[in-house]
Amino acid sequence: MSERYLRIDGSGRGDLTAFLGRLLRTDESAVVRVRRRTPDAVEVWGTTGFGVLVVRVLPGTVAPDSLVASGGTLHESLRAGDAELDTGYAMDSAWRGALPPADGFLLVDTVPAAVLRGIAERGAEMGREVSGPAGPPPSLLASHVLHVDDGAGLSVDIELRTAFALEAMGFAGDGADEPVRVRATATWLRLDARFGSLYQRAVTGPRLLV
Repeated sequence: MSERYLRIDGSGRGDLTAFLGRLLRTDESAVVRVRRRTPDAVEVWGTTGFGVLVVRVLPGTVAPDSLVASGGTLHESLRAGDAELDTGYAMDSAWRGALPPADGFLLVDTVPAAVLRGIAERGAEMGREVSGPAGPPPSLLASHVLHVDDGAGLSVDIELRTAFALEAMGFAGDGADEPVRVRATATWLRLDARFGSLYQRAVTGPRLLV
């Protein structure tokens, strides 16, 4: 085994194939950051074309403890059936920004996935009306489309970009009762769905309930 490697075990290979395939559909040049989580599990991070961080935890091992690789290269290696995935050239300089903290998040509320899916669908309709060659304008993606609070003073706004990313990544099931848990720190918003988590910076922006 080489000094730089990534191995994904069992059913995690199919999960990573799906994760990378969906990520690349939002950004065909996406890079991913893989970090060791435990001796037998890794975190696979990516930034969608909507500017939202996404992550899945999968069974596997990585060396060094953190590496950045082309999402396309890893996807091709998985589809080729390679036991040790081709991580290509080191691309650490291509990863911009720090990752969110591992802890410190407080539960704000639980939102049905169907609500976020409906918001994404209505947002897509609006986007088709106002989009140019580069896609939806940044102001639309940054629109606050859902206000969530815990009834005790903790509240957050979810941006349209995050609803788009949840739908694009397929992190929530299709059922109306599928829960998406909304958690927050002072600087980050996290949505935890069945198949992965999304992270949005806690910033101010225009409110647009679509």
